[in-house]
Amino acid sequence: MRILKVIFTIFLITFLLGACTTSRSGRIYTERDALQAEDVEEGVVESVELATIRKDGTIVGTAGGTVLGAIAASTIGGGKGKQLASVGGAVIGGLLGHYFEQGITDRNALKIVVRLESGEKIVIIQEDDVLFEKNERVNVFSSRNNNTKRVSKF
Repeated sequence: MRILKVIFTIFLITFLLGACTTSRSGRIYTERDALQAEDVEEGVVESVELATIRKDGTIVGTAGGTVLGAIAASTIGGGKGKQLASVGGAVIGGLLGHYFEQGITDRNALKIVVRLESGEKIVIIQEDDVLFEKNERVNVFSSRNNNTKRVSKF
């Protein structure tokens, strides 16, 4: 029963931490970004491709999976077999935990190529909550604080 509590707790922590990802939407601003001046340039969408935004690696999923795999496998066999099962379970659990975390934190995105009125061509990757089409006129917002850019409908 104690093992089930540990397993449940680790999965709950992994899930909750995975849900704490920051948004890369063109429509969502952080408190720090609100009420800050941004430069606006007009442009035309040259191309749009599907992309994926992947959170920079954390060890939550891997560590959780490693612990769970080792605990689960430690119930197998006895002696050396039990030790080998624990090591194997830890390795497999770590891999599964890594891919589990990746699966819950990956976000669908768009890679948007925009030709600005100045003639400069830029690429912006943002979440796919707003769809853009080739030759569509757009505004590109550039933050003065942290060099981020967002594409918005004209």
